[in-house]
Amino acid sequence: MSIEKKYDFVLLFDVQDGNPNGDPDAGNLPRTDAETGEGLVTDVCIKRKIRNYVQLTQGDKLGFDIFIKEKAVLNTLIDSACDEASETVQAEGASKKGVEVNVARAIMCRKYYDVRTFGAVMSTGKNAGQVRGPVQLTFARSVDPIITLEHTITRMAVATEKEAEKQSGDNRTMGHKYTVPYGLYCLHGFISAPLAGQTGFNEEDLDVFWKALVSMFEEDRSAARGLMSTRRLVIFEHGSQLGNAPAQELFDRVEVKRVTEGPARKFGDYEVLLDGQNLETVVTRVEV
Repeated sequence: MSIEKKYDFVLLFDVQDGNPNGDPDAGNLPRTDAETGEGLVTDVCIKRKIRNYVQLTQGDKLGFDIFIKEKAVLNTLIDSACDEASETVQAEGASKKGVEVNVARAIMCRKYYDVRTFGAVMSTGKNAGQVRGPVQLTFARSVDPIITLEHTITRMAVATEKEAEKQSGDNRTMGHKYTVPYGLYCLHGFISAPLAGQTGFNEEDLDVFWKALVSMFEEDRSAARGLMSTRRLVIFEHGSQLGNAPAQELFDRVEVKRVTEGPARKFGDYEVLLDGQNLETVVTRVEV
């Protein structure tokens, strides 16, 4: 059974001495708002980490496969669902017009966690239709402007004999690495109960999603990303499918304040308030 309530949430995470989301069109520099200097992390980046967490923790559990994963050939997966749908429709003797697409869409939602969570366009091969996911995320934006540092790095080796000859055996390769000394980022999210009913996103899926938001950075360590951590997750649980208050009014109840002077370099340089009260726990659930 799909979820029966609307949810809105605020996620705060930080990065220390790392690149949270490089921009390939800008030499992999950390993404920033050119006008304000605030750091940005795309929704796609966060969804990738959630997918990776689910794939790692749920394994081969039925219904928790991931559609958009490393080295996947999407049309092959879509075609497989369409073929299964065609066989189902033929076996039931139903009219094929429009039915196969609906059945294929249902198969994709049932099989793949990320399809029934985030949605997908599945008409690039055989047509399995489109799914609008119940979970939607904004870009994450840093609370304060960030500064990007460029570091020159060396490797005591070269890739080819030609490079070695050119350096007379010195065999050094120079490179660059970009980091943000510190940044606290805020992301907003929305979960629609009516759309969950269309995809089959249920309470178990929701529980996995909350766990992913809290723990996704723990399973995504790399030298490039430095130290990234989820700091606070505030969940607003409505009492109905369509919600009891506008999302923005709820988000305005969460305030992040600087408590130190000079450049921020740790989470302790901020305090997070909900309705004026300091939040000490990582996860806070509020009934609306």
